[in-house]
Amino acid sequence: MSDEVQQIKDKIDVADLVGEYVQLKPAGVNRKGLCPFHHEKTPSFMVSPERASWHCFGCGKGGDIFTFIEEIEGMEFKEALKYLANKAGVTLTSNFKSEVNSSQKNRLKELNNEAARFFHNFLLKMSVSKPALDYLLNRGIKMETIEEWRVGYIPEQWDLLTQYLLKKGFAIDDLVASGLTIKRDNADPKTHRGFYDRFRGRIMFPIWDVQGEVVGFTGRILVEKENSGGKYVNTPQTIVYDKSRVIFGLNKAKREIKSKNLIVMVEGQMDVIACHQAGMKNVVASSGTALTEEQVHLLKRYSNNLNMAFDMDEAGQNAARRGITVALKDGFGVKVIRLPKDAGKDPDECLKKHPQIWFDAVEKAQEVMEWYFEKSFTNRDLNNHKNKQVIANELLSEIALIQYAVERDHWLKELGSQLAVEVSVLREDLERVKNLKIETKVKTETETFTKKSEIRTKLDVLIEAYLALLLKFPELLMRLMDEDLIRLLSMSESASLYEAIKKLYNEDKKLNIEKLIPGVSFDNQEKINVLLLQGEWQFSGMTPEEAEIEMGKLVASIKEECGREKRKHLQIEIEKAEKAGEKEKVQELLQELIK
Repeated sequence: MSDEVQQIKDKIDVADLVGEYVQLKPAGVNRKGLCPFHHEKTPSFMVSPERASWHCFGCGKGGDIFTFIEEIEGMEFKEALKYLANKAGVTLTSNFKSEVNSSQKNRLKELNNEAARFFHNFLLKMSVSKPALDYLLNRGIKMETIEEWRVGYIPEQWDLLTQYLLKKGFAIDDLVASGLTIKRDNADPKTHRGFYDRFRGRIMFPIWDVQGEVVGFTGRILVEKENSGGKYVNTPQTIVYDKSRVIFGLNKAKREIKSKNLIVMVEGQMDVIACHQAGMKNVVASSGTALTEEQVHLLKRYSNNLNMAFDMDEAGQNAARRGITVALKDGFGVKVIRLPKDAGKDPDECLKKHPQIWFDAVEKAQEVMEWYFEKSFTNRDLNNHKNKQVIANELLSEIALIQYAVERDHWLKELGSQLAVEVSVLREDLERVKNLKIETKVKTETETFTKKSEIRTKLDVLIEAYLALLLKFPELLMRLMDEDLIRLLSMSESASLYEAIKKLYNEDKKLNIEKLIPGVSFDNQEKINVLLLQGEWQFSGMTPEEAEIEMGKLVASIKEECGREKRKHLQIEIEKAEKAGEKEKVQELLQELIK
């Protein structure tokens, strides 16, 4: 297995892999960007192609290509290994491959894929499916599109799919866990009686994750009957399908989104399919629900620009507004796609009637703040001061979410102009509005990550910065060195690494990282990789002279912080001795504290 892991590492460049999810910029020999694992405005996420590693100095997460995929995709190691092996073109040994496939997640994905094949073949090859196929063709969906999106059909039978999958060797427990099969209370797992299909008499649309694995389905009823359930039935929550984390069509749209630097978000799956068929391939769907934070983080891997189309009824606008709030909070540029009243109720209908109107509507999408302004000012008398305050409250809530100061200031001035109110007054109100629940939530999330990174002491942080600067400018090792500093470093958590650096430098009069790494423990090897990234992150662009000045500041801070920690420790010991009535020990400790 270790050979296969190394082969995969050798074939996949960490910067290329991370670059599929994070917009990276050069930082010396490394790359840097905004961390995908926590909310930040200043880049603290570093990637080293040379060391095949990554690390965030904001939230503390880091590792190699495997840990990155595990973190960002929510995969276990076996899943990440299988995914990266496929990406690298590395064939896993048969023994290990069977071990990987034994995990329930992989079994359910394989099961879903087989179900998708069954539905699709049934639509194309069975005469009973003709009404479903005619329905799709009459809606303007071409045969090649049906094949590309693996659209399928299942007739109105109780356990057709369940029996098929059981004959294929899948376990009944996995069928139930996948959501494809429902278990009655009196079901018998041995005879398989009491188990029936969730989807019956429906046109089936597979739902893929971003890697192109089938994780669930949406089934649209073909003929509505009594007790046939809703118009649409979806796979329930499973270990491979979480609707709050999946975007329909993203696996097919992600390349075009990156190329055009624009996400077009629609509501329904048929809208997505119709848009792709018409040649607009950067289109995805929220499947009728408001965008979640997880979905927005997923989309941000590919673009920061989002044009949204949604139903203009109250329910559609409310759902859209919730999604827009989440997107604005994450720094997206958001626009609203507006169709003329006679152009069709949705993109699918518009494309059938007037394709160019849909393309123009996407091209000329309205800035979301313009849309908010239009909604807030419509049918309100500005001569009434209470109406003015209502409008201000509504729009300041949205302006407060804008991440960029210049853009935020522009809309404050626009609001002041339209309300005939001084901008300084609106700024006061804006501070009040910033305490709204949505902003508090963002602040809480940020503080959570900050607290995690503060578990280390300030002295640990200073010593790590010292070592990072030392690895970047090793010629500074013998400068500013004295017995106090040597003693402090020798007592720190980084003592063994410091000793290895000092020993190698004394022997060779230089510091060769490739020679240093084999001579230290695995933990210290990992630490070196992080410190090298930290050196680029904190000290990039420094001259040797500036580095020496910075080193002097760090040495002084280390000594000062160490003295502070020691005084704190002595004060605690004095209090303990006083409570215990140990007068002589109190005097000794006081003398040490004074010294």
